[in-house]
Amino acid sequence: MDLTRLAADAILTAAADAVVATDRDGIIQVWNPGAERIFGHRADEALGQSLDLIIPDRLRPRHWEGFHRVMATGESHYGAGDLLSVPGIRKDGQRISLEFTIVPLKDEQGQMQGLAAVMRDVTSRFEEIRALKQKLAEASVPPSPH
Repeated sequence: MDLTRLAADAILTAAADAVVATDRDGIIQVWNPGAERIFGHRADEALGQSLDLIIPDRLRPRHWEGFHRVMATGESHYGAGDLLSVPGIRKDGQRISLEFTIVPLKDEQGQMQGLAAVMRDVTSRFEEIRALKQKLAEASVPPSPH
């Protein structure tokens, strides 16, 4: 086995972040231990399933519209390395806040074969920022005259 493959396997296994890759139809083909930890689904529960597994119901139409556009064109509205923020859903139904990057998976001819995403659960940071914004808003409201 070459060093590149060893490094890729080690990163997939050890990464705290979720690494999820799908085929052209949005069917999960790669689900690392980080994805198990973040989303609560074991690999054997996620592999072969649709990405709907982790996408909140109300966001699915917008997600699939964008997904199919990227599959058809090979182009994304997001540049390489752009960090995207979206809600996700865990196996227990809990909503979480995610930051992620997407990587197009193309064959030797440059044809789209799927997408990979590296995702991080930022729920606690998102909630802290929301609480701070609320405190700031409350502090900036002038007292009401009596």
